[in-house]
Amino acid sequence: MKDPKPTLRGLALWRTLTLYERFEQVVVFVLTFLIAVIVVAALWSLFKLVLTTLVLVDLLDPTEPAVFQAVFGAIFTVVIALEFKRSLLVVVDRRFGIVQVRVVVMIAMLAVVRKFIVLDLGATDPAKVFALGAAMLALGIVYWLVRDQDRREAEVADERAS
Repeated sequence: MKDPKPTLRGLALWRTLTLYERFEQVVVFVLTFLIAVIVVAALWSLFKLVLTTLVLVDLLDPTEPAVFQAVFGAIFTVVIALEFKRSLLVVVDRRFGIVQVRVVVMIAMLAVVRKFIVLDLGATDPAKVFALGAAMLALGIVYWLVRDQDRREAEVADERAS
């Protein structure tokens, strides 16, 4: 039988929330459900792509750049959706506020990496490649700064607790 304590704790927490915080929680639950549906659909699409074109029919060679780009682009789509869903679950646990800069930057970095993977470098304007590289560098710097800030805040909190 399930332990009723987590449910009771959740109910106690729900009662302490303001009307707007309750609204946020409901929205997050709905978004979590919708993203779960998207993850399942993307995973099903990836499964069909791999099973039909690579395994059953053996039409495409996985070492071909176009096939590689299609398969890994689909994999990164699933990873990005999962990371987004995980960030919403953190909100449900009420460990952090709605907007988590580090998670948003990390998801953006994953999206840029996905773009690099599916990009046909032979047919892409060099300015676009440079812009994507500059965006990735900027996102990396922001991620490092936010992570460093989080580390410093954790150290200060540890010192106060001691």
